[in-house]
Amino acid sequence: MPIVSKYKNEQFDALMNDLITVLEKHKAPVDLSLMVLGNLTTNIINGMAPAQRHAITEKFVQALTASVDNRHDAH
Repeated sequence: MPIVSKYKNEQFDALMNDLITVLEKHKAPVDLSLMVLGNLTTNIINGMAPAQRHAITEKFVQALTASVDNRHDAH
């Protein structure tokens, strides 16, 4: 089932490309990149109303899990 977003592809792609560019600029290895993005995610979630945090975290975890390619040959 396709994901419907309220955001335009151009807006999403521009933001994602900017974040990737920053990580590449700093030559951040995978573990450091994930640590930084994890802390950024936590900061964003903690900025939400407390009543929303658990639900949004569960949705985020489900989306992340669904988007990870579990094939052994994937890189």
